[in-house]
Formats: sequence, C-alpha cells, structure tokens
Amino acid sequence: MTASSRSEHDLLGDRDVPADAYWGVHTLRATENFPITGTPISAYPHLIDALAAVKEAAALANGELGLLDPTKAAVIVAACQEIRGGKLHDQFVVDVIQGGAGTSTNMNANEVIANRALELLGHPKGAYLHLHPNEDVNLGQSTNDVYPTAVRIATVFAVRGLLDAMAVLQNAFARKAAEFHDVLKMGRTQLQDAVPMTLGQEFSAFAVMLDEDRSRLAEALGLIHEINLGATAIGTGLNAPAGYAEAARRHLADITGLPLVTAPDLVEATQDCGAFVQMSGVLKRIAVKLSKTCNDLRLLSSGPRAGLGEINLPPVQAGSSIMPGKVNPVIPEVVNQVAFEVIGNDITITMAAEAGQLQLNAFEPVILHSLSKSVTHLRAACLTLAERCVSGITANTEMLRATVENSIGLVTALNPHIGYTAATDIAKEALVSGRGVAELVLERGLLPAERLAALLRPEVIAGTGPART
Repeated sequence: MTASSRSEHDLLGDRDVPADAYWGVHTLRATENFPITGTPISAYPHLIDALAAVKEAAALANGELGLLDPTKAAVIVAACQEIRGGKLHDQFVVDVIQGGAGTSTNMNANEVIANRALELLGHPKGAYLHLHPNEDVNLGQSTNDVYPTAVRIATVFAVRGLLDAMAVLQNAFARKAAEFHDVLKMGRTQLQDAVPMTLGQEFSAFAVMLDEDRSRLAEALGLIHEINLGATAIGTGLNAPAGYAEAARRHLADITGLPLVTAPDLVEATQDCGAFVQMSGVLKRIAVKLSKTCNDLRLLSSGPRAGLGEINLPPVQAGSSIMPGKVNPVIPEVVNQVAFEVIGNDITITMAAEAGQLQLNAFEPVILHSLSKSVTHLRAACLTLAERCVSGITANTEMLRATVENSIGLVTALNPHIGYTAATDIAKEALVSGRGVAELVLERGLLPAERLAALLRPEVIAGTGPART
C-alpha cells in the first residue's frame, strides 16, 4: 500500500484502492469485470438518488426497530441525504450493464455511503471496523430487493419527466391546430387524394394521439409503484425482522413522496419483471406513433417545389455539403431515430424479462439501461420536436386551397348534392381534362355559384361546422 492508496479485503483477497475513492474493493472488481458500455451508473442520476433513498429508508427502519446503533443510523442517513442532494454521484462508477443481478451497483452504493458516513464520524475511508458497508449500510437488505426497488423509483421520476415533455409537444400541436383551423387542404389515404379536411384537423390528430399515449403511460406508471423492499434474497424476507418491510416502505414513501406499496407476494415480486415489460410496451407505442407523426411532417413539408410542400418546417441548419440552399427535416429525422432505438430497446427488455429463471431475474441491469435510454431519449425528442420544429411550422395556405379546388377528391363532398352519376361524370372529365371540379359543376349548371361556394366553405367541407342551405 502507498500513501495514495488503501488496502481493502474481500473473499478473493486484498486489493489496493485509491485513497481518495469513496468506493471500495467490491466496486473495484466490478469495474475490472464489466468494461462493457463505458456508461457508469452515475449517468442515470435518478438511479443514484433512488439507491440513496432506499439506503436511507433502510437505515431509518433499522434504527426504529433497534437493529442499528442510533449514531450509525444518523450518519448513514446524512450520507444518503448528501447523495440525494447531488454529491458524490461521480463515485458511482460501475458499468450500467453488469452480471450479478445488480449486486455490483448495490455494493458500489454500500461502499460510497459507508465511507462518507465514516468521514462524518471522524474516521478515514476504509475503516470498516467502525461502520461496515454490508453489515451496517446493507443491514436487512439484499441486492435482490434493493436494486429492483431503486430501479422502480428511478423509473417513476424519469417517466414523470417524459409525461411533462409529451404535454409540451401536445400543446405545441394543439396551438398549431388552432392556428390552422380554417386552412383547407386535401386529406389522403394510401398517399392518394381522398376528401377535403383542414390542416387544423390534421394537427389536432397529432395532439390527440399524444394525449392518448400520455394516459396509457400514466396507467403503466401506476404498476411501477409496487416494490419488493423487505423481500431480501428471494422474497422470503430472510434476515429481515418482523416489521422491517413495512417500516422501510413507510420511510421510503416519505423520502420520495411516492405512493409506494409493498407487493402482496414478495416471492412473486422478486422474480417478476412484468411491470417493466408493460412500461416498455407503452414506450414502444409512443415511439411508433411519434415516428408516424414525424413521417407525416416530412411528407407534408417535402419539396419545397418538387414535393408536397403543404407546410414549411423551420430551417435549423444547412442540409448539404454539396447542394447549396438545401434544408433537410433534421428534427423529425432525429425523432424517427429515437423511435427506432426505443423499439429495439423494447425487444431487449422483453428478452431480459423472459430470461429470468426461478426466484430471480439476473438481467435487470440491461432492463434498467434500456428502459432509461427509452425514457430519457423520448423526453429529449419530444422537447426538441416541440421547440425546434412544431412551434415554427407555417402553412402554404394558397397552395393548399388550390390543391383542393383542383382535386378530383372534391367531388366526393359534392356527391350528396349533385348525385352519384353526375359526380362520376364530373370526376372522369376532370381527370382527363385537368380542369377543376368546381369549374365543371358550375359549367354544367349542377349547382348555383352561391350554393357551391357555401358547400366549399372550410367548416362545411371539412365537417367542422353546420352546412349552410
């Protein structure tokens, strides 16, 4: 051992740990064993805060039950509160994907908390004779109830952020729907002209889809509030005294402000990842619909002269190193890519949940990693789409109106007033001659000009108001 290191011992022997590190030998071995993603668990602050909250709740419960010396309990709580306040996050260094069902993450938390607590007691880091990572910080716990509980708490707070971001995007679409409420255009099915609608209706549908998905996400979030803290190794509560599970849950609920409930069957809860599968499925649903919306924005803005060109996306950067003046729909494109990632993450989560064996699922680390990426990237995508794209969209109103007037699909709206046979003849001639439907209707005297104008008003033709007779 040198002055810049300290010696720590585990079941495999002695190892030197950097003297200033709050983590210890178990964390050291984990960093050596799992050089997988290069992403440490500190990349997910919600997880670190959740781990500290679980350890704080456990210390309070153990102190309340007389199992932990009051002084030790107090400094463990103080260390956890510092971590939840943003301190020492850089000491959570193990790779987010790891073998051992999250044991390395739990050990990392135990060691950081223990060493900070030792400092508060006036002892040097590593002086575990006075306060031990496993015997004191981990008292009454197992990775198998600490890690799943922390993952659930972290997920709740992350998803709340996503819900807020979706509301921002929903409101952005809703504002555009109001702005475009009387802008007439052609609707399309199978990329072919269908019947007239308003651009406001089109954007309103985007807002409604987001609102529906927010409701589904909130429903899935409710399942995540069920925890297995107190289950210890496999759900039997071994080494946790009577009353511990409820005391720990109560303190954890107070610390987090969440309506946490203890699972009715801890054996089932310790091995089941169904709530994460459900959550991921909803995230995939959101991704699919968000990607579809972005596809529509790209189509509607295609051009500007050789495409549909119905709307203009705000230009945010040059689009080509070779084609001067080209501007690409980069914001919808990046959201599309986030959606593709979320769909892939759903497959990962599905397989990890299915691969759990007997009384424990060993693959929750990759579930955490995949779920966290999906939630955080979707949140960023929603905010980016709202702020950098949707809020600045403008409509090519005159071109849209001309397209309606020149579209054969317009005859469908007039069908009830001129009859199917006459409407069919008009459609045929319009297609062959290239002339407008309204022009042909007037030429044949099928409707007076005043009546035709009334029927072609946006609120009438798009079904947003009563017809004027």
